[in-house]
Amino acid sequence: QVTAKTAFLFILPQYNVSVPTADGELVQYHYGLKDLVTILFYIFIAIILHAVVQEYALDKINRRLHLSKVKQSKFNESGQLVAFHFTSVIWCLYVVVTEGYISNPRSLWENYPHVYLPFQVKFLYLCQLAYWLHALPELYFQKVRKEEIPRQLRCITLYLLHIAGAYLLNLTRLGLILLLLQYLAEFFFHMARLVSFTDENNEKLFNVWAVVFVVTRLFTLTLYILVIGFGLPRVESQALDPERGNFFSFLFNNILFRMSVLLLVCLFQASVMWRFIHFQLRRWREYWNEQSSRKRAAAAASTKQQTKPLKRDSGYHENGVVKAENGTSPRTKKLKSP
Repeated sequence: QVTAKTAFLFILPQYNVSVPTADGELVQYHYGLKDLVTILFYIFIAIILHAVVQEYALDKINRRLHLSKVKQSKFNESGQLVAFHFTSVIWCLYVVVTEGYISNPRSLWENYPHVYLPFQVKFLYLCQLAYWLHALPELYFQKVRKEEIPRQLRCITLYLLHIAGAYLLNLTRLGLILLLLQYLAEFFFHMARLVSFTDENNEKLFNVWAVVFVVTRLFTLTLYILVIGFGLPRVESQALDPERGNFFSFLFNNILFRMSVLLLVCLFQASVMWRFIHFQLRRWREYWNEQSSRKRAAAAASTKQQTKPLKRDSGYHENGVVKAENGTSPRTKKLKSP
């Protein structure tokens, strides 16, 4: 029994509470320090799954494609993230639909703070934290190039701040939908990059990613404005109460603070869109330069074929006279008159 209790501490979420409802009692969860033990266990699970995907899928494809070392690194990164983002999108979508967050948008801020979480919501957040924490030692295991480490560290840090912030500040409902939108755009980007390694001329998935990226940015900005600008200021409990998990809803009563937060959100989204536009312009410029160079090469090849000299008649020259291959002159002999 002692071993079973210890195993449950690693495997299952802790801090379960029976919450009374109209239909009876409902078991829900809140967070605490024991969550770190559960996250540690799922970090090892994530490392094992990472190795399985790399060994049985990505390495076999790499051997067939014969990619360079730089492209192999990018291919492995995108391959791992495609598997993770696809799983996360399906999982997040299932949770937000079953919990009613999409059908009832008011639930994103009603009854804030959302201290008590359903099992599937808490388990999803623990697994997400475990995955992005496992990405830190994977930088060493995958032998990532030094030039790529700062970019990947920045990406991992942003995801950890977003997920841990939503989890600890009891904004799990809003954080879950924002995570779904982000993962959806990232899935199409890395899928398009995988396809580009096999067919460099295939731009269809990049175009799909561009559309999905713009749509998800618009939805993200709309959700921020809806929740921060209109939802949280209307919460009944506006007093600072860390024991109940109410950390900052009282701040949103101040219109100056509320507008400052929205301004920062808009500026951040604008910077993201600017980088996206810059990336698209660079990609289109490279594409059109490649197309123009191919057209010039084709035109030069056709011109070369047109100016190729014609073959001369068969035979050889001897003393300025063309003779056939059998040694006789190709000229017709004149017959002497009798």
